[in-house]
Amino acid sequence: MRSLYLVITTIFFIMISTCLAQNSPKDFLEVHNQARKEVGVGPLSWNKTLEAYAQNYANGRVKDCQMEHSNGPYGENLAEGYGDMKGSDAVKFWLTEKPNYNYESNSCVNDECGHYTQIVWRNSVYLGCARVKCDNNWVFVICNYSPPGNYMGERPY
Repeated sequence: MRSLYLVITTIFFIMISTCLAQNSPKDFLEVHNQARKEVGVGPLSWNKTLEAYAQNYANGRVKDCQMEHSNGPYGENLAEGYGDMKGSDAVKFWLTEKPNYNYESNSCVNDECGHYTQIVWRNSVYLGCARVKCDNNWVFVICNYSPPGNYMGERPY
């Protein structure tokens, strides 16, 4: 009986650590910083204040999972998905906008590119993100950037 308890406890902790690992600061940072490296921009650093801000806002979206920006002092990317969508999946989704950004004209062509440009914004150096499971079983992900980016007329890099 004791060995069964140990097996169940071990499986539980493995599952919890796997879930947390898929949404850890390291996971968010790796995807962001790879994209920044590709365009010659320095890496972001994790910031606990931004993380707390993101987590607080995400917690407030649990009931409705609405894609509404916080209108706070930081740059911000939002995503929602379903199932086991990881935070890194949201970042990868934002990065699909890369082909829509034209550096020469400093504009989005064909479609949206603002999530991508915020990720690679040279002057943004700090990152904090959060992920919550909403009451409707959707997943809400938010990343905040400081200083914020996406200033009209300025290039991200």
